[in-house]
Order: sequence, then C-alpha cells, then structure tokens
Amino acid sequence: MLNNFRIISLIEGLSFLVLLFVAMPLKYYWGYPQAVSMVGMTHGLLFVAYVIFAAMIGQRQGWSDRFMFMVVLAGMLPFGCFVLEQKLKKEAGQATA
Repeated sequence: MLNNFRIISLIEGLSFLVLLFVAMPLKYYWGYPQAVSMVGMTHGLLFVAYVIFAAMIGQRQGWSDRFMFMVVLAGMLPFGCFVLEQKLKKEAGQATA
C-alpha cells in the first residue's frame, strides 16, 4: 500500500506543478481561465486522495504526528512530493531488506 501512496504522491505533485506552471500562466497571461478550472479540479481531487491515503498509510506504518505533518505539508509545497518520494523510497527499501 505504501507503493500506491508513493504513486499518488508523485501524480499529485505533478498535477500541482502543472497547475502552477502551465494552467496559471494560461489563465493570467493568455486569457484562458478554463485551464485552471480543469487542472484545478483534477489537482483538488488528487490532493484529497493524497491526504486520505496519507492518513491510512500513516496509521498503518506508525508514522509520528510530526512526520504526518511533514507529509501533508509536502503535498502543499511545490516539489514537496518529490522530496517526500525520496524519503518514502528509503523507507520502502528498508522494509523489504
């Protein structure tokens, strides 16, 4: 289940970057507000899935409250999910070793 969360985390992080660096410029520089509507809705749904999966995985893995805070914060920062991915990859590797 940790691998599923890692995948959702990466997709959510990518959707956030697309929202910030593609959809927002399309809206504010080229007058295409529909881009933010479409990408924003997708990103919002992915973020909700990310938080739900984080809560489930956190409980199952026994993550501390501090680490859970960092996981949720990573979902709110550009490139945060990619930094989190490196940490989770190490954790997944340690679990299989």
